Amino acid sequence: MRKFTIIMIAAMALTLQGCAGVGLTMLGIGAGTATSAGVNHTLSGIAYKTFTAELEDVRKATRNALAVMAMDVQTDKKTQFGYMIEAKARERTAEIQLQELTRATTRMRVTVIESDGFFRDSATSTEIIIQTAQNIDAQVAEKQ
Repeated sequence: MRKFTIIMIAAMALTLQGCAGVGLTMLGIGAGTATSAGVNHTLSGIAYKTFTAELEDVRKATRNALAVMAMDVQTDKKTQFGYMIEAKARERTAEIQLQELTRATTRMRVTVIESDGFFRDSATSTEIIIQTAQNIDAQVAEKQ
């Protein structure tokens, strides 16, 4: 019985070794860019990130990011907890929610919807967040 247990453990270790290799490879790919660290996604294509920055600073950085990306801002309206910004680029509409969590913490939620209304463009959502993060870093550097 003991021999059978050892053989089963060895067999499982050999078969799971390939899965671990795949997992480690995926982990390595995911950690490729430092600027994308901390960008989270949902299965429905929504990207979000929380910044340690004031709401108005994140709003300014977001507007600058959209300008750099040549996306036309359609709306930028105040909401109960922050701002809702909508921008367009070709056949895509970016919906950006900025929510003030505390005086110094702001959550950003980005959804980019393709013109068919069904598909989400998570790559563009991520890029908006990355560009915003870079702008926030630049704002912090200017203040120092």
